[in-house]
Amino acid sequence: MGKIGILFACSVFSLPMGGLASAQEDNELGITKPIELPAFDFSAPACSAPLDLRKSLVFFQDNDRQFMQGVRFGLEAAAKRRGLAFSFELADNDAQKMVDGVDAAVSRKVGALVAAPIDAARLAPSLISAIQSGTYVGTVVPPPAVTILNAPQYLTGQVLAQAASDYIVKNLDGTANVVLLTHDSLEFLSPRFTAMRDVLGKLPGVTIVADISPSPVNVGGGYKMMKLILMAHPKIDVVLGADTVVIGALKALREEGAASPTQFLGGIDGEPDAIAELNNADSPYKATVSLASPVFGYALGHFAADWLEGKQVPQAMDILPRALDSSNLRRYEEEVNDPAAIFNDPQKRDQYMKFYGSICLDTRGQFLNFPWSSDR
Repeated sequence: MGKIGILFACSVFSLPMGGLASAQEDNELGITKPIELPAFDFSAPACSAPLDLRKSLVFFQDNDRQFMQGVRFGLEAAAKRRGLAFSFELADNDAQKMVDGVDAAVSRKVGALVAAPIDAARLAPSLISAIQSGTYVGTVVPPPAVTILNAPQYLTGQVLAQAASDYIVKNLDGTANVVLLTHDSLEFLSPRFTAMRDVLGKLPGVTIVADISPSPVNVGGGYKMMKLILMAHPKIDVVLGADTVVIGALKALREEGAASPTQFLGGIDGEPDAIAELNNADSPYKATVSLASPVFGYALGHFAADWLEGKQVPQAMDILPRALDSSNLRRYEEEVNDPAAIFNDPQKRDQYMKFYGSICLDTRGQFLNFPWSSDR
């Protein structure tokens, strides 16, 4: 697979015994009242397999940002390894297009689908219909789903903010003008920005000069927002947010002659452009927090195949945040170049992911239908 898997490797969570899940309701709306889920048992007994569904996996992708390309890469690798036909449908941030695609997939009796929702509320009825029909449904962060993939969002933001805080104290004498580029359009990610405010708020010399969500949340949105911020605050020391918007902000800083190797720019997702910046000793980009999208993409694809074989699968999964910088980047790249090798090695897998709860076709009425997170 070369370097493709490496570049997509970083991006979207952990409690010792399990995250919060829901009360054991078994109805058409699934589980809606949070409770604690036990750890997933990989040796759990099998149950029924769907009899009339195709051995196929479809990824409903919100947009073509590099993080989601990594999810797709992992899903496709798992599908190939497990003998599932694989395809993806790119919604290009069109929520209704994704809804229509999921509905059509259910009509075609697709056996498994994974979605990165654009509008979770609008997509939910279609995902519930898919689950009721026996289709495996995985989602990246929002409910409802057979398996929800999330990260401990507060911890994710905390890891990045602590790296920035340490840098400010060590290299900037404890004083910095900080920009937070948030993601207000996805409420499930808000804890990561709460964590950033909490950590940086402990430094009396830090001033958050901008705390705002670019629109759209991509490279172009980050670029335009930073251009506006620089008009009011020409001296910026720290920029934090998702990699895609921070990369856009870096482009604006460079165009304005306001970029410096002494700055700290850091992001979440470990996108390829961020990885490239970390390999540049003169770049202001100092860190990215990986959520290893090919690894959790592979896991979702693996569990989709298990479901279609009548096996138990987790109700929820955490992808654990890992701060990457120039000191540990190479080893990480080598590992995530092959997500199957990570997933199939329990020791390595446990360094990247945690799994909670258990569900199969026979118990699919217990799907999670609330914003699950192990942060709670």
